[in-house]
Amino acid sequence: MSEIRFKSSLSVEEIDQNFKNTDFFSGLMEGLNEALAYEKGKASAETFARKQSLPDVNVLDVRTALSMTQKTFAKVLGVSCRTVEAWECGKSTPTPTAKKLIYLIQQDHSLVEKLN
Repeated sequence: MSEIRFKSSLSVEEIDQNFKNTDFFSGLMEGLNEALAYEKGKASAETFARKQSLPDVNVLDVRTALSMTQKTFAKVLGVSCRTVEAWECGKSTPTPTAKKLIYLIQQDHSLVEKLN
């Protein structure tokens, strides 16, 4: 059996930084408790749609690091300029999908060119 290798554009230090605030033990315990509740009949399988933790992103920081206007950044993300403005001033938060996209752009600025 051959060894599985994963390729990443991130360094080991960057990967460590991304998982710095992740408590894997708590996640495992939560999953085990959910499985136990299911086994005891106290919960249905639908109850446990996996909750995925979303990365923290600061929309303003990401946008300014890219030297983009709100209008240009909105176009890249496929949202309105008002939406970006609302995210930046805290009136609303990005959807999970937008948050993931912003995070990916934050990690790899070259994605902006691909999305334009």
